[in-house]
Amino acid sequence: MDTPHLDRLVREGVCFTDCHVTAASCAPARASLFKGYYPHTTGILKNADQWRHSWIELLNQAGYHCTNVGKMHTWPFETELGFDERYVVENKDRYLEGRYYFDEWDKALRFRGLIKQQRELYRQRPDYRQRLGAFEWELPEDTHPDVFVGDLATWWINSFPRTEPLFLQIGFPGPHPPYDPVPRYARPYRAKDLPLLEVTQEELDGQPPPLQELRIHNNQIDHDSVVLDLNPTPEQRHRQRAYYLANVTMIDEKVGQIMAALEQRGYLENAVVIFTSDHGDCLTDHGHSQKWTMYDQITRVPTIVWAPGRFQAGTSVAGLCQQMDLGPTILELAGIPIPSNLEAITLLPALLGADWSGRNYVFAEQARDGILTGCEFMTMVRNKAWKLVHFLDEPYGQLFDLAQDPDEVCNLWMDPSAQTMKQELLAVLREWRIRSQYQTADWSADWR
Repeated sequence: MDTPHLDRLVREGVCFTDCHVTAASCAPARASLFKGYYPHTTGILKNADQWRHSWIELLNQAGYHCTNVGKMHTWPFETELGFDERYVVENKDRYLEGRYYFDEWDKALRFRGLIKQQRELYRQRPDYRQRLGAFEWELPEDTHPDVFVGDLATWWINSFPRTEPLFLQIGFPGPHPPYDPVPRYARPYRAKDLPLLEVTQEELDGQPPPLQELRIHNNQIDHDSVVLDLNPTPEQRHRQRAYYLANVTMIDEKVGQIMAALEQRGYLENAVVIFTSDHGDCLTDHGHSQKWTMYDQITRVPTIVWAPGRFQAGTSVAGLCQQMDLGPTILELAGIPIPSNLEAITLLPALLGADWSGRNYVFAEQARDGILTGCEFMTMVRNKAWKLVHFLDEPYGQLFDLAQDPDEVCNLWMDPSAQTMKQELLAVLREWRIRSQYQTADWSADWR
């Protein structure tokens, strides 16, 4: 990867190497991050479930000026959520909700007399079904949504009167598909030997029926301009991955420009900068496209906290944590009391170098939606050594020995030698849900 600016944040900051989101799709994961509760508690289980409130309101009430530039994926898209101002830029492809919602990027393109690259236009290509969602950005570079968001954020930092205390959230839409980087960023990756996880028929046959159905669904329906080829060539897979990584490098460049603007304006004299993502992408590993599964490619996300002089530079934290744990951490840093019934926990001890072993288990959830159509509810429980994926009311599931099988290709759900561990993790799952219901009994999911 060519990410010099993110590498700098890692080098000078604290990196959590085993941080997991609470959901396998955008909105439920983001709602957990900005609320501090698991999806089954918030009631936000899939994209386009309404959510209007967050702990950002506590920052606002404490005197913070709160600004959002880019993606948040609330529903409705422009709900306040505690922000004083929002400059919303959403996904390029919005078929599932708000298809004709026009964000800041749409408006900017309109005033340039341009039509954005989108599914209807990609469908006109003769090789559309072979591209795996990987296309070249053919409009001017500054109109790419990630460039646009980075430039808009830099403009805001440079133009808005210096304001403290400040909470600034910047949401890049990419590298969410379609994978459409500016070509000059893609060329170096096209020339690289990129790692591709081998997908065997044995692995595919061992996947639970909902995941097998998910493969067929993503082959038949082109979500986010991606048609999943059920047997892609190495060349197809390589191009898709190269374009994805190129998009990350584009974002990295904008992160560097944002950091430079913050430094020039004096914000970095007393600031904490956090970089993370709402989920990953299988990129045809395990035979799957995008998210909606519980593989580490989806649930484990980059989480970097940068504050030189406040936290020890170059620290790597290996303990398990949930991404939503960033919420109470931010509140604690701001001197705001943490609500007692949050399911998220503060990471501040780890940041301060205290003896911190992390969570014993992390969890992730995903409800039936317009893409994951073959199951009612899927739940993951994971510790450092094992992972279990449970399907509501079904006899099948997934069980992986992460020490022996870190790539998660050998499903041990029915293996006689793994039944003790399976029952142990199912018991953990049961106790977690009971404890969650009890702990959050005085918090109403209607407060969304």
